[in-house]
Amino acid sequence: MQTSATSPPRKTGIMRGSFVIFKRELFSFWTTPLAWVLLTVFLGLQGGIFTSIVVHTIQQGSASPFGPLSAYFGQQSILLTISLLLLCPALTMRSFAEERKTLSIDLLLAAPIRSSSIVLGKYLAALATYLLIWLPTVLYALILRPTGTIDLGALLTSYFGLLLIGMSSLALGTLLSALAKSQLVALLLTIGVQFGLFVLGLGEYLLPDGPFRDLCAHLSLASMLEEISRGLLDSRRVIFHLSLTLWATYITTEMVESWRSSS
Repeated sequence: MQTSATSPPRKTGIMRGSFVIFKRELFSFWTTPLAWVLLTVFLGLQGGIFTSIVVHTIQQGSASPFGPLSAYFGQQSILLTISLLLLCPALTMRSFAEERKTLSIDLLLAAPIRSSSIVLGKYLAALATYLLIWLPTVLYALILRPTGTIDLGALLTSYFGLLLIGMSSLALGTLLSALAKSQLVALLLTIGVQFGLFVLGLGEYLLPDGPFRDLCAHLSLASMLEEISRGLLDSRRVIFHLSLTLWATYITTEMVESWRSSS
């Protein structure tokens, strides 16, 4: 009887614990002004990009080699690339940094929830928010549908590519948030790392032929956006983004577990 009284409470299953954290994080995020500011700024920016591309396409007439959606998702839309580099860091900056700053992480670590569930729940909440923010852009396809310029295959590939980019970027942002002790530091770290990867990808256009140029081409965000806008997706890019997602999530879980062991 004495042994059972002092034994630690049994931890919940991974999926059940993840769902608890997922609901907590999603509710916490959407009840703060940050979510609505991000949504408003993002959709305002994307609406401006889409409108300018449509107007430009109309002005070019038959001389335009690409449809509006292909131009919107492709590397011609540099503002789309910039918004991707800023959106994911903003979504993940508070994942662990805010908990560590307010010391609420101690209460979370003391709960009978696995470290993997904590990380997965926070990550999935950020990913769900990312998808919800992108969801209204489906209206662009509905607006253009009567024109007959919609390539459904290219459209689905484009959104799948954005999902892959979001998955890896959010996993990386969650990891960097765990390394930081303030939201601002987490934000700047994630922007810096993502911008570094973006610049590394530009080596595809600047370097002579060779292994390093091939590596840059493989990592290039600009090339990936151009490919998905035409309905193409290299399996190597899929493997890269999935591998980065799994690696960052695993390292974050190990960090959280080390916090729990040392507390």
